Amino acid sequence: MHTVMPECDTRPNASSALLVGRNVDAVIKGASLGRIGNLEVRLARSEAEIAAAQEVRYRVFYDELGARKDLFQDRRDADRFDPLCDHLLVFDTSLSGPEHRRIVGTYRLLRQEIAAAAGGFYSEGEFELTKLIARHPGQRFLELGRSCVLPEYRSKRTIEALWQGIWAYINHYGIGVMTGCASFHGTVPAAHAEALTYLAHHCRTNSAWDVRAVAGRYCSMDLMPIEAVNAKAAIAAMPPLVKGYLRVGARIGDGCVIDREFSTVDVFVVMPVKEIGARYVNYYGGEAQRFAA
Repeated sequence: MHTVMPECDTRPNASSALLVGRNVDAVIKGASLGRIGNLEVRLARSEAEIAAAQEVRYRVFYDELGARKDLFQDRRDADRFDPLCDHLLVFDTSLSGPEHRRIVGTYRLLRQEIAAAAGGFYSEGEFELTKLIARHPGQRFLELGRSCVLPEYRSKRTIEALWQGIWAYINHYGIGVMTGCASFHGTVPAAHAEALTYLAHHCRTNSAWDVRAVAGRYCSMDLMPIEAVNAKAAIAAMPPLVKGYLRVGARIGDGCVIDREFSTVDVFVVMPVKEIGARYVNYYGGEAQRFAA
């Protein structure tokens, strides 16, 4: 997996009431789910918008970060999961031209019932989700993936716009658990020894939510003596997306996986919605108008 998000403090600085079920019609119809200044977030509502999001992903994952494919016919990051997913998009409304050319950030959302009917989640190629899902039959799972933002838009405002959209989405569909992969750059876990060891000792899932990397791809995250780990340095060395997830209460599964296509070391993130801090729920779940400035 491969996720590129801005380095910013996502902690809320205000509070508001969570409106469960807000923007229900907007989710269905693809209307606006939130707005911050000139940034607007909504779901893709055309093939042209999905294709444009794939182009944004290509620019980030392939041109910027060096992912590679053995064969490709166009400059789009696309796979078999794209038709199954909803695509959350951030638009810069100040740009000229057609809407699909104003996309500056994206997240891919895959709901459990759709994944189950199509053979599973994307992340099941790296982590063992079957037992996790079976332990929580009353929960609806949502996989977050393919998150990226163009370099010039990597700011707190863009992250907040994306999270407004995610909250509207999970409220509408009654999502109980968000999961997905988050990535460290490169294919050598030891290059991230301090950060991975810190995650293994201080951020692991408990037994109820535990997930393990698949057999044959499992790489240990416990790479150095824990007493040698400097917590401040370890956290500073983590990718922005990992730090952002940890701030809202996410936990990390057992083991990491090397993704050679995308040149990343992937960890698995589990975020039960009920365990996410109230200040984040209130902040991102509040009225979108409060960000319009």
